[in-house]
Amino acid sequence: MPHPLPPRPWSPLSDPEWSALLPFVLHRSGPGRPIRDLRARMDAIFHLATLRGAPWHALPARFGKPDTVSRYFRRLTHAGLWERLLHALADTAPNHPLRAIEAWICRAARRAYRIRGMALLLLARRLGFRSALRAPPWMLPDPDLSETLAPLLPGTFASNRGPRGGLRRDGPIRPLMRLLRDAAGRARIPRSVALGWP
Repeated sequence: MPHPLPPRPWSPLSDPEWSALLPFVLHRSGPGRPIRDLRARMDAIFHLATLRGAPWHALPARFGKPDTVSRYFRRLTHAGLWERLLHALADTAPNHPLRAIEAWICRAARRAYRIRGMALLLLARRLGFRSALRAPPWMLPDPDLSETLAPLLPGTFASNRGPRGGLRRDGPIRPLMRLLRDAAGRARIPRSVALGWP
């Protein structure tokens, strides 16, 4: 898995970046009602994404009401925007305008994890976007490893029996159990680790 991207300081979206992003975002808030200041809302989302762990009310007043931006972020997240953008980033050339805002997209996807859950985490892992993970990979669940190890366990238990029927201490079961526990990830990730992760 590649190293996380260096954080890019926020600046308003350029015209090529906005043109590349526009096909992915929601244009209407309901049937027939277009969203005003769509570009400003995306700028606000990316601005907040560059501020580690900042709450929505930390948005500067020039971006409008934080509740409005937060609601739009949730709608985009429920509509699967971050998954679509991660797939698009995986398929684009290195000089594509989306690549210029890759760090912001990954940061916003990390924020969307609270809403989308394990599916978004797994996608970011499989596509190799470490910056979209909310902590170092070794602290997070690894469903791929769990799925690989689970079929091995029944046979391992059978081959790990001692002469009296009990489990041998020197058998392969302990390393496999340790791997399975590691695959489940940490139950709690300290806030200091999550905020310190690039």
